[in-house]
Amino acid sequence: MRVVVLSLFAVGVVTVTLSLQLTGVCADDDSHYYEPNEEVMLWINRIGPYHNPQETYKYFHLPFCKPEGDHHQKHKYAGIGEILQGHELMESGMHMYFAKNQPKTPLCNQVLTQKDAEKFKRAISQHYWYQFFLDDLPIWGMVGEIQATEEEILEMEAHPEREHEVKDSYIYTTKHLSIAYNGDRIIEVNLTSEDPVEAKAGQNIEFSYIVEWKKTNKPFEQRFNRYLDYSFFEHQIHWFSIFNSFMMVIFLCGLVSLILMRTLKNDYAKYRSEEVLDGMDHGFGDDSGWKQVHGDVFRIPNHLTLYTACYGTGMQLIFLVFGVIMLAILGSLYVDPGAMVSAALACYALTSIVAGYSSGSLYNQYFYPKPAPNWIRCMLLTAILLPMACFIVSIGLNIISWYFNTISVVPMKAFVWIFGIWLLFAAPLTVLGTVLGRHWNGATKFPCRVNALPRQIPEHQWYTHPVAIVLLTGWLPFGSIFIEMYFIFTSFWNYKFYYVYGFMLLVFIILAIVSVCVTIVAVYFLLNAEDYRWPWISFLASASTSGYVFLYSVYYFLVKTNMTGFLQTAYYFSYMALFCFALGLMCGKYNVLIMFFKFGRHIFDLNA
Repeated sequence: MRVVVLSLFAVGVVTVTLSLQLTGVCADDDSHYYEPNEEVMLWINRIGPYHNPQETYKYFHLPFCKPEGDHHQKHKYAGIGEILQGHELMESGMHMYFAKNQPKTPLCNQVLTQKDAEKFKRAISQHYWYQFFLDDLPIWGMVGEIQATEEEILEMEAHPEREHEVKDSYIYTTKHLSIAYNGDRIIEVNLTSEDPVEAKAGQNIEFSYIVEWKKTNKPFEQRFNRYLDYSFFEHQIHWFSIFNSFMMVIFLCGLVSLILMRTLKNDYAKYRSEEVLDGMDHGFGDDSGWKQVHGDVFRIPNHLTLYTACYGTGMQLIFLVFGVIMLAILGSLYVDPGAMVSAALACYALTSIVAGYSSGSLYNQYFYPKPAPNWIRCMLLTAILLPMACFIVSIGLNIISWYFNTISVVPMKAFVWIFGIWLLFAAPLTVLGTVLGRHWNGATKFPCRVNALPRQIPEHQWYTHPVAIVLLTGWLPFGSIFIEMYFIFTSFWNYKFYYVYGFMLLVFIILAIVSVCVTIVAVYFLLNAEDYRWPWISFLASASTSGYVFLYSVYYFLVKTNMTGFLQTAYYFSYMALFCFALGLMCGKYNVLIMFFKFGRHIFDLNA
């Protein structure tokens, strides 16, 4: 009960803090209000191949000419979330003024060298796109086009590395900006690329831009709706998947009820009809099945420190995900670049008290009433388990990004900021949670006494073998979420804004219920096979859902995307591995909950 109170308090603090942070910012062009003829800044962000979302470079990675002045050296301040997402905004040098039309205006001109022409050809063949921001509204445009026949397009698709050799490439030289405004606020921005010029050595190219303003009645609050793909995310298949998962929940709840109400009831009736034998804990006789392991079921598992750290981190991830989803529902985090990452960092730091409380209390319970040895080691491992995994992945990707000179390299100051957040907030809250957990919830009395010597485990049938239980248990939870995984993967890897967080919340709840139900069944079969090694086996069984998600991500990469190259492949599978690691921790902790607090205590306590 106390862990729930502490967790809700932490989530409440996160909600209030981030709500104030996200709604209270008002400075410079972030205020979104403009006076007539006031200069409006157009910010350059990044450029890269369309099919490789993480392979992004600085805009002048391509040999574009630069406008006069030092515009490209002036950067917009970026928060930690924007930095981690690879945003680096700098002035474009295109001067425009609120509600004032601007005819075709030269920006700069250049004569292409052979090297420049080859770079542009290769970029155009790889469908390079760029991203601008105007008043926090994203704008996308293509660098150029290849004029080709249908046969030549098929040839390019068959040999992507030779695309630039098939047909001449053309660079768009004019950016036509059409900006809609309502009163003193910008509502909509459209970019049309015009005036293609062939990319060849010796070609004189003059880049220019046009700005056109028009009035609209669309309210400011709805200006981001045009970026949301309603037909995709609110398709009937999405609703059908939720209904299908709900029916699975009903089935599994019925199955668990059958085990609890019929099978166990018959076991209890048979047991109570027998004479209680002296010298036995609660009178367990010579029956086969789960009753035989009553003296070993609460034995300390191997690698207890790692086990409790995984449990604590998994419990923290539950409240972290719930907190971020609620913030996204209430605050539309997808509107502000980097807001989602910033919210996740804040939620992680403030919910660290949950990780410390959960792991500290569980660790202490195994040794109660004696003092728990090495509890500090457990606390430290809990504090660094997830951050260390993220750090290792980040360092590896940083080295790869640095080698390819992409904009995705995380600067040292970002690592310093994150380490400061961990040192000043996450680590102290983990220590506090561990101390509270050991004192408030560290005392327990197991229903059964643990025998001095472990009993021998009989030979398993194939369906009760630990490997079979682990592989089979994760299948149903994965079946309840794999449709939502498709929408999440598509939004992350294919430039769509995920906004249906109500769906995500329902799937999150369904995943929790299904994981609990299948873990109860797995633990029952395992104990009925007289195998008392339930802690790690059931943890891995419930966590195996993440293994199926990773296999699905491999299928998604091969079938649903056109990603190429070592850089993008490294980013894709590193992110997916980290995501599945966190998902496995979150799902795996349900085995401890059901065994320690409900199912396990119930079946081994005759008075339950």
